[in-house]
Amino acid sequence: MRTEWRPGWRPVLRTVREWAGFALTLGTVVFGFNTLAFAAFHVPSESMLPTIRVGDHFHAAKYAYGYSRWSTPLVTLPLGEGRLFGRLPERGDIVVYSRPDMEEALVKRVIGLPGDTVRVRGGRLVINGEVVPRREVARYAYREHGGAVATVTEYEETLPGGRTHRILEQTDTAFGDDTPLFRVPDGHLFMMGDNRDNSLDSRFAEGGGPIPADQLLGRVGLVNFTMNPCREEPGLACPGGGFADRLLLRID
Repeated sequence: MRTEWRPGWRPVLRTVREWAGFALTLGTVVFGFNTLAFAAFHVPSESMLPTIRVGDHFHAAKYAYGYSRWSTPLVTLPLGEGRLFGRLPERGDIVVYSRPDMEEALVKRVIGLPGDTVRVRGGRLVINGEVVPRREVARYAYREHGGAVATVTEYEETLPGGRTHRILEQTDTAFGDDTPLFRVPDGHLFMMGDNRDNSLDSRFAEGGGPIPADQLLGRVGLVNFTMNPCREEPGLACPGGGFADRLLLRID
């Protein structure tokens, strides 16, 4: 038996086609934006305190270091090695990068560039044989995201080249405060978190050691907002501040 479409179905089909075309176009634009321009991330750990807090949302500039197969969510595609329009970060940049053995992207600070030697000795960062200067800013206690109270010293650290940033140290005798000497291979970067005693980074085998530069996803320079503002408690500080302090906050 032959079936014919009734005229009443034609507007419905036309609407479906229009919406399907719109959805395809929108998906293509979003995919292209996330791949080529900016991609949104949120922070699940405290490894970058006091610079970045748990719950912070930010966009990473994907164009800052060029593009590789890691720049797209479709990382299984055979797009080859290397980077298109690739360039290395500057020492001190905050970057997002991919780890093939982990589902989530990581955010850390670039400490060592290709050819550098990096180690930590007695809690002090040593780059190319020179101890990195640090200046004590404050001592305080704060409540960690998991509920425990941590007592820390906040320092201002000055990297070779003059860039400064804040770090936290609970002690100078923790497990990651005395490391072997690392020589950063060509095409790799040495990453560290600003919360030095609470960061799984290039100091450790579990942190991936020096990271291939091809795994870079982008540079971070602005926190959009936070979903987990710090609440002041008697005797406890709020490293990074509350909701208003995190709104459109430039970071370095």
